Amino acid sequence: MTLLPRSAEEFSSAQYWERFFKKRGEKAFEWYGDYNKLCGVLHKYMKLQDKVLVVGCGNSELSEQMYDVGYKQLTNIDISETVVTHMNQRNAERRPHLAFQRVDATQTPYEDASYQACLDKGTLDAMASEEEGALARRMLTEVARVLCVGGRYVCVTLAQECVLRLAVEHFVSLGWAVRLHCLQEEAEGGGGGGGDDSFPLPVFVLICTRFRQPMPAPILEVCLGEDGAPNRFAAAPELLTAVRELQSYAVLRKRLRTSTDASSSPSLTLSHVTTGLPRYTLTVQDSAPNAKVPRGNYFGIFIVPQGKETDWQYGSSEGRSQLAASANFKRLVIVSMHREQVYTDMQAVQAELSQMVPFLSVGGELGWREVVSRGASELSGEYCVEDVRGEDRELYRRLVFLSNAGLVQSEGRLVSANAAQKKKSKRKVKQTALPASLHRCPPCGRRLPVLRSPRGGRSFDVIMFDVDSKDSTVGMSCPPRAFVEASFLEKVHNLLNPKGVFMLNLACRDSTLRGAVVERLRGAFPRVFSRKIDGEVNEVLLCCRGDGTPEGSSPSSPPPLPSAQAAKSLQAALCSHVAGRTSCPHIDIIDLLKDLKVA
Repeated sequence: MTLLPRSAEEFSSAQYWERFFKKRGEKAFEWYGDYNKLCGVLHKYMKLQDKVLVVGCGNSELSEQMYDVGYKQLTNIDISETVVTHMNQRNAERRPHLAFQRVDATQTPYEDASYQACLDKGTLDAMASEEEGALARRMLTEVARVLCVGGRYVCVTLAQECVLRLAVEHFVSLGWAVRLHCLQEEAEGGGGGGGDDSFPLPVFVLICTRFRQPMPAPILEVCLGEDGAPNRFAAAPELLTAVRELQSYAVLRKRLRTSTDASSSPSLTLSHVTTGLPRYTLTVQDSAPNAKVPRGNYFGIFIVPQGKETDWQYGSSEGRSQLAASANFKRLVIVSMHREQVYTDMQAVQAELSQMVPFLSVGGELGWREVVSRGASELSGEYCVEDVRGEDRELYRRLVFLSNAGLVQSEGRLVSANAAQKKKSKRKVKQTALPASLHRCPPCGRRLPVLRSPRGGRSFDVIMFDVDSKDSTVGMSCPPRAFVEASFLEKVHNLLNPKGVFMLNLACRDSTLRGAVVERLRGAFPRVFSRKIDGEVNEVLLCCRGDGTPEGSSPSSPPPLPSAQAAKSLQAALCSHVAGRTSCPHIDIIDLLKDLKVA
């Protein structure tokens, strides 16, 4: 018969544990590890001469091992008569002063402040399974009563959020200090044996310390390992978040250690040890199972140059898959660097990340990025304006909304304000550089300056929409739906001059919704063209007002694409001679027209 309970509530049932230990027999049952795993923390917070109450002792060997190393004042209690009888018989001769008593931990017969420590290995987790945790709260109240000033509740737990929140809030309300030790499993050796069946979640040891006077402000700390430096938190939710991150990391580490999966790209953010700010983001990309990888190429690290993390090859799942395939490693970790962090050089970054694996990069350079400004918008949240150096060695200024840091909202090439006076030159955004990918799609045979309103009237050569949507329930992230309603598009049409162009950045994963948007655009504009952006969901729609049917075309024929001659004329106009210098765009109009389609 199985020993597992039929429901979580049975964990807090005396009848269940009575049946459990009768079926289990004499074989010891260890929750969350034995003395060898826990002794470092136990000796740190419990002295050999302390009087220790062990709640929910079960038939664990922990108390026996502690007794053997010098803890002679241990009182072990459990609700199961079977296990108490068995443990007393087992230790009668060898450990005559090791006491086991049948006592309910929620109502003990012991005097107030009669113990220096209370040890709990898994009992809180079992009791908290009861709905609302009322039984666990009664046990914690009893623990607080029997502990003296300076006494410690030492609880070995998996730190499930509901359990941990219950305990932390209870002891914080009493003015006690709360500290958690995360006992990470040691990584397996090179042989890789023994780890596949291990439990993925780390074990935590919760230490709650009673003071003579309640603390005026909460003391909440988390330590990594037995001797890790404590990280302090201002409030319980922050501590719970830190624990959740440690648990997620442990599960991820277990998953990566035991399997490969080319279809997913799990990521992990490493923060600066002093400031706590994000420093590196590591994305794991495995090669396909049938990939032919050279023997020994198990693991490599690819460092993305600064400012390039939004490129398709590094920022998209398909791009990372191609990168991993070309790198020829079974597993490739793609490392991105964060804004407002200082990186000395490639060697320093490699030394900081690891000294045991091969590194790859683009040209051996870290790239360059400088944050120019930060701010916050009521609609879009935090944003960042930064300068980056492109592969062409030119400088570009870009706008990034940090709620979607992997997407460049707008970008423009920087040019010198006065090339003749280089020492006093200032940077400015080149006027022909339009937002985001729109700057690569010029209007159909029209001039590039946009939103130029002539005096005495409200008509425009070009109107552009490059607006992201905040409604995640719709399969269209750009623009908001209201911007493509028929009535609104009619207003846009009326604002254009007779040969004006409306340019729309459309990002729509819903094919039905995209069709509806295009149909509404056709209802407002006689000619609608589309250009897809390589590796992106986005496409740029060019809508020409163009009153009347083009010469030589029937009303039912599809609108003609802009001619090559018009493209040459526009290219020549862009490469204009202004104030003694030539200004040429970094685009080829004729080449762009090859990808332009009738929508």
